[in-house]
Amino acid sequence: MDPQARARDLRRMKALATGLLLLATVVFLGARWWESVDAPTWVSYVRAAAEAAMVGALADWFAVTALFRRPLGLPIPHTAIIPTKKDVIGDSLGDFIGDNFLAEHVVRDKLDRARIPARLGEWVAEPANAERVTEELANVARGVVTVLRDDAVQNLIEQVLVRKALEQPVGPVMGVMLEGIVKDGTHHRTVDLITDRVYEWVVRNQALVLRIVHDAAPGWTPRFVDDMVADRVFLEVQNFAWAVKTDPQHPMRLAVDRFLGEFAIDLQRDPATMERVDRIKNQFVEHPDVQNVIGHAWGTLKKIVLDAAADPSSELRRRVRDGLIGFGRRLGEDPVLLAKIDGWVGDAAGYVVRHYNREITTLITDTVARWDAEETSRKIELQVGRDLQFIRINGTVVGALAGLAIFAVSHVLFGV
Repeated sequence: MDPQARARDLRRMKALATGLLLLATVVFLGARWWESVDAPTWVSYVRAAAEAAMVGALADWFAVTALFRRPLGLPIPHTAIIPTKKDVIGDSLGDFIGDNFLAEHVVRDKLDRARIPARLGEWVAEPANAERVTEELANVARGVVTVLRDDAVQNLIEQVLVRKALEQPVGPVMGVMLEGIVKDGTHHRTVDLITDRVYEWVVRNQALVLRIVHDAAPGWTPRFVDDMVADRVFLEVQNFAWAVKTDPQHPMRLAVDRFLGEFAIDLQRDPATMERVDRIKNQFVEHPDVQNVIGHAWGTLKKIVLDAAADPSSELRRRVRDGLIGFGRRLGEDPVLLAKIDGWVGDAAGYVVRHYNREITTLITDTVARWDAEETSRKIELQVGRDLQFIRINGTVVGALAGLAIFAVSHVLFGV
């Protein structure tokens, strides 16, 4: 629930609890006045119940209010408990979590019951999940590459990669990569991005589209006709862009799929296409700016190296993915291996909580210590204040019933 909704609920509950107090006050005053003019006996019971309800409501109002602020602003001892004891509460909360949730035996027991290695094995044995892990490992590999020594990698690029790139035809490699991308549907994300941007451009540039239509219209046509045609053209363009954006089976998207598939085949089999791609490759590599990049900044080529390593159709990716799937299945079939990994996980968790328990709980205590006292009180009241108002309501109701019972018993026993 968002903070505004919680604040509204809190105000409603406060109004209800206060309303019951006011109701008890009105009933008490009315009954007391009636008694002063010779009221029936039953009015005394009503007055006693209302009086006790007032006492209970006021007592519980004081108790609830004293948690968050000083009642009526008076400097009464042991009030405004949360603002004045914020740091103590934070320390106590940290100690409580450290003693009861981060104790080594508790963590080990929780891990044993959670069966993390077994569940992990079941999860990673699924091909889709293994592919997801492989993708994350590729991301980690990219991070590792960024910390390699630049001079060593630069030398590798100049002496091996660039020379091989000039010697080997690049078309078939690009064709295989593109074919795999099209087959897996990976390119759909790029198509989605392009169609989204095209649609956004059309919506943002309505005036430009209309002006183009107006400029292309014959000079002899009336202005209102040009406006109608321009509006119609823009509407059709917008509807077309929206259809391409939202319909995965739109003919335009299918045409893009066909084009990319045919281009991937041409890159691998059509000599003319392969020759043109190699010519473009050579022109690109021999360009002065590219030569300058090759000679002075290996970072320019990092992306090329990493893209080749992270190719979803590469043998490395397939081997990693198959290895993960096999490992997951082995965890489900080999109890000895599963028990060994369970032990490793428990030992690692035990080491962490033994040596870093205090650092973990300090996160709680330091966070609470940085909070403003009044803001802390407000946040806590916003979270639990609605439920605390039931204490006031219950105090009013229980007080009324208790007062009625006490008065009835005393009336029966003592006649007063």
